[in-house]
Formats: sequence, structure tokens, C-alpha cells
Amino acid sequence: MKGGNDKKMLLENKVGMIFGVANKRSIAWACATAAASQGARMAFTYQADRIKENVSELAHTLNDSLVVPCDVSEQAQVDAAFDAVKQKYGRLDFLVHSIAFAPREALEGEFVATTRDAFRTALEISAFSLTQVAMAAAPLMTEGGSIVTMSYYGAEKVVINYNVMGVAKAALEASTRYLASDLGKDNIRVNAISAGPINTLSARGVKNMGALLGYVGQRSPLKRNVTAAEVGNTALFLVSDLSSGITGETIYVDCGYNIMGI
Repeated sequence: MKGGNDKKMLLENKVGMIFGVANKRSIAWACATAAASQGARMAFTYQADRIKENVSELAHTLNDSLVVPCDVSEQAQVDAAFDAVKQKYGRLDFLVHSIAFAPREALEGEFVATTRDAFRTALEISAFSLTQVAMAAAPLMTEGGSIVTMSYYGAEKVVINYNVMGVAKAALEASTRYLASDLGKDNIRVNAISAGPINTLSARGVKNMGALLGYVGQRSPLKRNVTAAEVGNTALFLVSDLSSGITGETIYVDCGYNIMGI
């Protein structure tokens, strides 16, 4: 754009870090593309070698990206990932946390049958990891920043087969509030997006996901399911200065499904 039509992009000269891209249908990738459209440069993490190629191919379609390994169950990898961001960019302005995991067998049947190991794994990967990466990100957010995580309605209401992941998302939303309180003094905001069900790779681990998508699409006020792009646009809002007065919140992006009763 030239002359009097010049308009600064929302994330011009901003640096972000994205956790959770698996493929082009990932919510994390939708967040990344929305941020990139407004000028952000970003670092991407991958958890295992089997998805490294996918993440690298996507990341390299964007300007000045970085791709680093990061399994949040290994603190040394978390430390190394943030060190790599510091070395390349010198700072961090925003972070999108879109990672969650529970063993497949814990995402079907009754919650009461959840094993100790499944519970520990789900809470560590899906909830504690937000605190873990926030602690690492804060020193790099020297001019303030924004952290956004991804939740789901199963954090507050029972969703059949969501089971231990619902408990983990409840812990994630509580963590969002406590982190917002702790980090606010450094002008770092922390918010969660409660997205409606989306047919992503991770969502397919929940038994009968297709039936859930159909039900929510029929019951939501907009009579459809939300898209990953719509979640990405909300993340863009939350990591930009447009949301400078918002922290500690869980924002629903679910075509209104959460407002419906019987």
C-alpha cells in the first residue's frame, strides 16, 4: 500500500510463538495464519519427529519463521525452545498454547474408570503446560504481551466421552485466571478461547466426535459449527492491542452453543 492509504497492521513488528500445529487443519495453524496476515513473525514448536515435516512445511510458507522441537513433558526441551526464540528474535510479544493430550482409552466410557496415569498425563500436558510455557515466556515479554490458550465447553459441563480432558480443561481455565493475576503487573495478559467442536486431528481421539459435531451444529443459535478460521480470528484479537483491557477471561467461540438450555 502506498501514500495516504498506508495502514499499520495489527501485529506489525510483533513476534509470536505457536504451540500445537499438527497440520493445516489445526486450530493453532488458523491462529498462526491470522497473526501472519497482520504482520507477525512466529516460532513454531513440534512435539515429535512424525509431525516435524508438516510443521516445517507450513511454517516456511510464512515470513522469517522458526521451527523448534518442544515436548512439554521434558523441561530441557522447553528451555531450549525459548532460548532459540530469544537468540533469533530477542523478545516475544505473544504466545498461543493449543496443546492437549489424554490417552485414547480415557476418552470413552465412564470418567469414573480414569486411571491414575491417564489423569496425571492429561493434567500435565493439557493444563500444567500453560503455566510452564508462561513462566518461560514472561522474561521475553519485556514490553508486555499476550498469552492465549484453547479450552472447551467440557470444562464446565459434562460432555459424554470427554471425561478426563474436561477436568484438565477446567484446570486450564482456572490456571488462566491465576496466571492473569500474577503476570498482569508485567502487562502480560492471559486469556482462554472456548472453541466449539472442530474436526481436528486431536478431536478425532474423542469417541463419537461426528455425532457431537452434528448435535452442536443443530443446537447452536447460528445452526452450524464454528470454523478454525473463526477461532484464529479471535486469537488475533486477543494477541493484538485491540484487546488491551482483557485478561483472565474465557471467551466462547462456538456459534453460541454455550448459551443454550433445554
